[in-house]
Amino acid sequence: MIRETFLLAEREIRRNVLRSSLTILGIVIGVAAVITMVTLGGGATAQVASDISSLGSNMLQVRPGQGFHGPGGTRSAAPRLKIEDAEAIASDVSGLAAVAPMASGSAQAIYGNANWSTSVIGSTDKFLQVRNWSLAEGRGFNEGEMRAGKNVCVLGSTVRKELFGGQEPVGASVRLQKLSFQVIGVLDSKGQSGFGTDQDDFILVPLRTFQRRIAGNNYVRTIYVSAKDGVSTEKVKSDIERLMRERRRITHGEEDDFNVRDMKEIMVALTSSTRVLTALLAAVAGVSLLVGGIGIMNIMLVSVTERTREIGTRLAIGALEKEVLLQFLVEAVVLSCFGGIIGIILGLGAAAAGANALQVPFLFNAKIVVIAFLFSAAVGVIFGYFPARKAARLDPIEALRHE
Repeated sequence: MIRETFLLAEREIRRNVLRSSLTILGIVIGVAAVITMVTLGGGATAQVASDISSLGSNMLQVRPGQGFHGPGGTRSAAPRLKIEDAEAIASDVSGLAAVAPMASGSAQAIYGNANWSTSVIGSTDKFLQVRNWSLAEGRGFNEGEMRAGKNVCVLGSTVRKELFGGQEPVGASVRLQKLSFQVIGVLDSKGQSGFGTDQDDFILVPLRTFQRRIAGNNYVRTIYVSAKDGVSTEKVKSDIERLMRERRRITHGEEDDFNVRDMKEIMVALTSSTRVLTALLAAVAGVSLLVGGIGIMNIMLVSVTERTREIGTRLAIGALEKEVLLQFLVEAVVLSCFGGIIGIILGLGAAAAGANALQVPFLFNAKIVVIAFLFSAAVGVIFGYFPARKAARLDPIEALRHE
């Protein structure tokens, strides 16, 4: 009986191909939209986590002011950080892998006929360790160069490409403002961050060199702190805050004039936000599945009306109500499942194209594919039941009289 029921359902669907196609359109759009939104949302979440992880392992940032006020902004009234603050953190806080004070500015870099406007970062040899950066060529700063403030530099890959093209940069001299710097190394590329900035567009010089010859002061913009593996960043953050309050003579009850940001906290906040947004978009897309289900119900009701005499004939020659019920229910489920399959294919294709366009990872989520398909099948059962029950309860005599 089941086999005959499926054959009858297939026949009716093939008899009205155009109507059947329009019937499943809502299901196709709904399933495709849900899969696309959830897949892209998962890729965006993974990209955010990857971008923050690329900033450094178990990293914290210490800055003046009570918080971040735009790109590089701090509260102007807050006292600036100095290299002595970084030295105190390195010596007095336990569980640290590295501490790197950093100052930055912008300058025009010139080599031969090529010039490029870029960021100049002054820091120590610990900068690469804290920021998880590796060298593609050459070396980093040695102790003598940092202590004496030598004119040496390490190039980001973007600067290397813009100034040198295919030439060998290590050993060459680059001019920053009116100063000549010898290139001693080139960094591996990290590419563009999820925030739209080019992470490789900078030149790294020794901190003392930057302070004395470029900035003309002894201020530090940020202190990067990297905790050892297995050490709680929350404890490290608490210890740094305690130390900085002591150094800046902040009494009990007074607000901090500095801030310590744990990158893990930022990652959790951002990934949570993207997950909530993804769930919201998926829910909105899921509404079209309900609309598709209503479409199936309406078309099936029309089909029952058109096939009233056929139903009456089947009932008159001995067909049971449950057999008629099953026939129309199977038709609705087959339509919705077929729409679900097409929606899955279109959704995965759209998600792959969207991930490529947005430059986020394409993460195949088998769970959401299965859920979307089962939901489409459930829509067929739920919205197909009422028309099927109406057909099964027709009076055979009245159905045969129907014109």
